[in-house]
Amino acid sequence: MVSGLINANPIVYEKKERRVRNEAAVPDEYAVEPIDQLEIFYHIRDIKDPEHPYSLEELKVITEDAIEVDNERSYVRVTFTPTVEHCSMATVIGLCLRVKLMRSLPSRYKMDIRVAPGTHATEAAVNKQLNDKERVAAALENPNLLDMVDECLAPSYA
Repeated sequence: MVSGLINANPIVYEKKERRVRNEAAVPDEYAVEPIDQLEIFYHIRDIKDPEHPYSLEELKVITEDAIEVDNERSYVRVTFTPTVEHCSMATVIGLCLRVKLMRSLPSRYKMDIRVAPGTHATEAAVNKQLNDKERVAAALENPNLLDMVDECLAPSYA
């Protein structure tokens, strides 16, 4: 077994089947299409965990129910649950979620990425780091960290 993992034997759940979405015909090709919880979930469900060969969905780090969307205010909140309360990769996971949504959603959307309350030992610090524009920008300037994020995101673009 691989040594040095924080959670060497995570519980792996079955992935949900993709549901067919009912797409109403948009009368105006320039009309703003609303984004819903399911669309956000489909964008992030296949992101790979930084320590394991499983997706965030398979580890139940993210669920459809933990996503809030407010189209009127162009606001999305994703609340994720690390597999262990002392997960050293929580910030990387949150950064992956933020980057994926930054690359997938229109720029008008404000994103709030949070650790589920009570699920991480340094929840407040992780939340602060993930939602501070300067800290996120600085993290993405680190080539090693950016490579790790891109590696985790690769399956989500397949």
